[in-house]
Amino acid sequence: MSQHWIKNYPAHVNKALAVPPTTIIDGYRQSCERNADKQALISMDVPMTFRELRRHADCFTSWLQQIGIQPGDRVALMMPNILAYPVAFFGALQGGYIVVNVNPLYTPRELAHQLKDSGARVLVVLENFAHVVQQVLPQVPVERVVVVALGDLLGLKGQLVNLVARHIKKLVPEWHIERHVSFSAVLQTGRKKQPDTVPISQADVALLQYTGGTTGISKGAVLTHGNLMAHETIVEEWARPVFDKIETTDLVGMAIMPLYHITALMLVLVPSVLRGGRTVLIANPRDLEGLVKTMRRYKVGMLNGINTLYNALLNHPDIGKVDFSSLMLCGAGGAATQEAVADRWQQLTGKSICEGFGMSETSGALTINRIDDTRFRGAAGLPVPLTDISIRDDEGNVLPVGEPGEVCAKGPQVMRGYWNRPEETAKAMTADGYLRTGDIGYFDESGYLHIVDRKKDMILVSGFNVFPNEVEEVLAAMPDVLEAAVIGIEDDRSGEAVCAMVVPRDASLTKEAVMAHCRANLTPYKCPKIIEFRTSIPKTPVGKILRRALREEFKQQRAGSEAGNTGTGTTGTPYQQTGS
Repeated sequence: MSQHWIKNYPAHVNKALAVPPTTIIDGYRQSCERNADKQALISMDVPMTFRELRRHADCFTSWLQQIGIQPGDRVALMMPNILAYPVAFFGALQGGYIVVNVNPLYTPRELAHQLKDSGARVLVVLENFAHVVQQVLPQVPVERVVVVALGDLLGLKGQLVNLVARHIKKLVPEWHIERHVSFSAVLQTGRKKQPDTVPISQADVALLQYTGGTTGISKGAVLTHGNLMAHETIVEEWARPVFDKIETTDLVGMAIMPLYHITALMLVLVPSVLRGGRTVLIANPRDLEGLVKTMRRYKVGMLNGINTLYNALLNHPDIGKVDFSSLMLCGAGGAATQEAVADRWQQLTGKSICEGFGMSETSGALTINRIDDTRFRGAAGLPVPLTDISIRDDEGNVLPVGEPGEVCAKGPQVMRGYWNRPEETAKAMTADGYLRTGDIGYFDESGYLHIVDRKKDMILVSGFNVFPNEVEEVLAAMPDVLEAAVIGIEDDRSGEAVCAMVVPRDASLTKEAVMAHCRANLTPYKCPKIIEFRTSIPKTPVGKILRRALREEFKQQRAGSEAGNTGTGTTGTPYQQTGS
């Protein structure tokens, strides 16, 4: 298919764009030198200059070298958006280490899998989550645990922050990890010696970004320095007017979504740092009161979120007090943005929400809408420069414009493969080297991609992937569960919600017990919001669960319930979890 979308690129985009033969570490160092005295990061109203960022990151690199961690070894980061994250991220990358992003909300089971699979030798964790790490250390290859306090790098204010977190809000459960080292001690040791310079090429692996891929097994997408540099080059070019303005003014970009997620990392933090912008780090986006207060304090030039975040902000009583006159770009990804939310946001701010489409396997974005669009399109956007996307049927044939099929992508930002899983890598790629995204979409005549469905059974909860296989495995581990099936259902708050159909082995099993078991073994967003007890689960003749049939059955049951019917196929009423 001809790349018919290029004719609709914004005028500022270089259609002959090429990736420079450098890495984001080269760009990071140049930015730190060029913008040494400028603020790079702000956390809890405490700024960190580019000079300070470079100095602290150098100390972290030096410490890793001093304890014998070798280039190519994995360093896991298990933190929310606090100053220690970018320090450790850039410090690890410039030492030739491979960063493994870890969701700090993981349960011990989830954490143990990721640490074992990646073979991480070092883990940097916020103390609020150290009690979880303590439980898995005997099972994993981690040799050194670095414990970060919430107040680290915040100066005198940090002491107050730690006091409140530990003793007033009691956010730090009791933990004990032998031979752990504090982050402040790491930096102090690192100051004793300048780090050795490590040659880094685009072929070197930079990041293991864990994802479900096309199955429920969590796998590490192998992203090289070349992948990250390509993505950075593309994003900078696509949003050049925004980054030019942020670099030369006091506007800020807000890192609201978690940096351990590829979207916030590669579309907010990295480009902002490399372009000399200021990034405000939001440690807890669920604290809407604190988030709105922070937004009132700064001239917000760029922010990135998902539908649920925009909707929550719109419904906050003080959102009208935020000055959006400097806002240049509102990005959205991870989940479809509802038109009603987009319309309300545009009425409030004067800016349309700019949606994009991508995945961990693609270092971030594959498509982005034009940043100068004055209206919400409801499309995933145009394929970005250097990227080819084709729509294919089940036999691999390329489909014409307007006909839906699987979205397949090729570009320099696409991963090398899955970490130590050649078979899974082969399944994810076409014979001619395109990544199968598992999403169903089509192109319109103008070259805009529209996502209409998912080929795989993955559930999208507030922008996070939930794979039914994983939840079903957890449910099956309960002795009183005979079998279980998990589907995604529409949810006004999170886009989709997890619904579990459970066949009890024992009549004494309660839905509350099932939920308690899930909470103990799954990150909160993976836990079922609805649990139904059933006498059987529909399957194919070979025993495969008919999830599509279950989804249709659930829709009909819900429609019948809304019409005053009781529905069929369940024993008792569904367990509905609230506040997840």
